[in-house]
Amino acid sequence: MKYLSNYTDTNISKALDKAQAFFAFSDKQVEEGKVKQGLTDDIKLISLGSGLISPQDTGIQLIKDMDKAYKDGIAQDIKENGKEAIIKRELYNHEAFYTGEIDQTVDALSEYNFSAGDILDIYKLENAKQ
Repeated sequence: MKYLSNYTDTNISKALDKAQAFFAFSDKQVEEGKVKQGLTDDIKLISLGSGLISPQDTGIQLIKDMDKAYKDGIAQDIKENGKEAIIKRELYNHEAFYTGEIDQTVDALSEYNFSAGDILDIYKLENAKQ
């Protein structure tokens, strides 16, 4: 089964390229990113958090494009895999059956608009099989 990243990575990469954005965690990496993206010193850069650097004039569109890629990826994930399979995938991914807690799964699926009750119901059914 695919993960959300399988549905989003290509479109997010395209958005980053279109915006001439890059990830950097040091001044050296910022300079390397500017060179790689062909950015000149007169272009003002902004930090969008988590190491994401973008030219100021493309930053807002980048955020919109990444948000769209993420929402489209969620819709595709639901369409291809269905609610129950996605919840099971994330319960196993977050080791809910070892910890006995679903909080991380609830957090991970918050953008999917699945309720904590939905997740708990599937957890109970799947846990009973073990």
